[in-house]
Amino acid sequence: MSHKEHWNKAYADKSTDQLGWFQQNPEPSMGLIRSLNLSRYAEILDVGAGASSLIEHLLEDGFQNINVNDISPVALDKLREALGKEECNVEWLVDDIVSPTVLKELPLLDLWHDRAVLHFFIEDRDQLAYFNLLKQKVKSKGYVIIAAFAVGGAEKCSGLPILQYNQEMLSQRLGFDFELKEVIDFTFVNPHGDERPYIYTLYQRK
Repeated sequence: MSHKEHWNKAYADKSTDQLGWFQQNPEPSMGLIRSLNLSRYAEILDVGAGASSLIEHLLEDGFQNINVNDISPVALDKLREALGKEECNVEWLVDDIVSPTVLKELPLLDLWHDRAVLHFFIEDRDQLAYFNLLKQKVKSKGYVIIAAFAVGGAEKCSGLPILQYNQEMLSQRLGFDFELKEVIDFTFVNPHGDERPYIYTLYQRK
C-alpha cells in the first residue's frame, strides 16, 4: 500500500476526533506562532495538515495566506468540511512533500509548520527531500516550527514506523542557516488517553 493509500484509508475509516494524532487544541503550535508577531499577510505552510485544528485557529487570528498540504485528498476534504466557513484565505495542496510538484510552485514562506510529518520519513533520501524543499521555500528571516516524536517515546504511529528526534538531530539537518529560537518538550495525550512525548522546535532562518 502506498503512503497516499495508507492515509486515505486512515482518514476514511475513522471520524477525525478518533484519530490517534487528533489534537483539539493546537498547542504549543499556536503559542509559538503568536509569539512571532507575523503579518496577517504572512505566507504560511502547514505540511501534512490532515486532521489539524490549527487552520481554524489561524483563520480566527486573521491570517490571509494559509497553504494547507497533505498527501491525502480524503484528509483535506474532511478538513475543509470541518471548517465550514469562508475558505478564500486557504490554498489546498494535495502533494507528497518528499516528491513535490505543486509545493514547488509556492511563493517563499514566512512560516513552515510541521506537526508530526517529518518523523514518518525513515529513509535518508526522504529526509533529504523534505529538508531540500524546506530550504528552497523558507525565506530569509522566515520561521520553521517542527514537532516530532521525541527520543524515548512512541516507535510507531498509525501502524507505521517512525524516527524519533531530539533537537540536535533537527539542528544538524537544518544546518547553520537556521538559528534555534525555542525548544519545548511536550507530552501529547491522544484521544485514547495514551501519552506521546513530542519535541517542538522553533528556528529562524538567518
